[in-house]
Amino acid sequence: MDIAALLPQFGGVIWTILAFLIALSVIVAIHEYGHYIVGRWSGIDADVFSLGFGPVLFSRVDKRGTKWQFALLPLGGYVKFKGDSNASGGKDDEAMAALSDAERRRTMNGAPLWARAATVAAGPVFNFALSILIFTGVFMLRGEVSDPVAVGELRAVPSQNELQVGDELVAINGVPLPDFEEPDAFDTFLRELPVAEHLDYTVIRDDGQQVVEGPYVFPPVATQIIPRSAADDAGFRPGDIVTAINGEDVFAFDQLREAVEGSNGNTLGLTVWRDGDYRDLELTPRRTDEPQSDGSFKTVYRMGIVGGMFFEPATEFAGPFSAFSAGIQQTGRIIEGSLSGLYHMVTGAISTCNLSGPIGIAETSGSMASQGTASFIWFIAVLSTAVGLLNLFPIPVLDGGHLVFHAYEAVTGKPPSDVALRRLMAVGLTMLLSLMLFAVSNDLFCP
Repeated sequence: MDIAALLPQFGGVIWTILAFLIALSVIVAIHEYGHYIVGRWSGIDADVFSLGFGPVLFSRVDKRGTKWQFALLPLGGYVKFKGDSNASGGKDDEAMAALSDAERRRTMNGAPLWARAATVAAGPVFNFALSILIFTGVFMLRGEVSDPVAVGELRAVPSQNELQVGDELVAINGVPLPDFEEPDAFDTFLRELPVAEHLDYTVIRDDGQQVVEGPYVFPPVATQIIPRSAADDAGFRPGDIVTAINGEDVFAFDQLREAVEGSNGNTLGLTVWRDGDYRDLELTPRRTDEPQSDGSFKTVYRMGIVGGMFFEPATEFAGPFSAFSAGIQQTGRIIEGSLSGLYHMVTGAISTCNLSGPIGIAETSGSMASQGTASFIWFIAVLSTAVGLLNLFPIPVLDGGHLVFHAYEAVTGKPPSDVALRRLMAVGLTMLLSLMLFAVSNDLFCP
């Protein structure tokens, strides 16, 4: 039983807030710990490590003199290094003047440039590392599809299905299956299958070969619900299967996609099969900007569900190296997609409504948590990548802005003046608050 999937029943708003705070706290803790531990390795002492802001709820001081604390407002965190004037950094001139050269070396402002740059960069790097490790773990647990392809788990479907767990697939409608490890050949094979309500599956069962009847390979099933999508708002749940659209029977996911894409945003009446019962839902497809292979975006209508086959293929153990490589690639795809989306929003190619703020992220957190622990952990990895990337933007106040200051110092041989730093930090803070207000307005007013 998945406890996370049951908790939303105790209160949608409370659960959404709780899920958001859990996700944010994990990501912030990893980010700030990156700053702290690399600073420590670089010879920089930390006075305070705080999760949250405001009044302190709990604290303890370790043997190194660092105060570890939880504060009342769990909307971020910080590390205050020795010699910093406040939680956001800055030099405490009075405190620095009273230190010896050896003590000054153990402050952020008195440390060598390499130590300061490494400490600043460590926060985003640790966010990326968290994402990679989570993705690696997920890929290892999922495993790799066995060769030859066999039925590992059957989905409940409303149509006749004679396949059994353990069946080894040999052919579909008389056409032999290609190697699953050749995705192009396998995709071509699936596309060329006849779109029929039932297909003949040749399987090996009990050391013998036989032909059994089963549903279309890709029925209109929702294996996952995209948070804050039309399907999410309409009340779809993972496992739902659409059996009719506006009174007309459907049995293939392509039929559902074509109806949604051709709806022009008009409401569709859907009959959905869920746990053996039929129910009617109304869904209004939404315009969505989707990335294309050439880096551009295309505006289409979508309902917000992820489809899949009527069975889960059997898997075998995925080695740590292949899973780790896949984890790196997944993190890279998120970074690439985020930068591409931002670029196309700035150039006006896609709507700025694609930018979500804290309200939207909180709603997404609750939605992903309601779909199960695995979905929520995956979301944490995605959000951790986004937070790491955002912090690398060259905006004063963010880590990326500090790295620009360090680059300036490396080139000129001296840091920016205190006056210039204060002004730039004020500009950066204004930019960040403006961006946040814009994102919140998107959460409130975008469709």
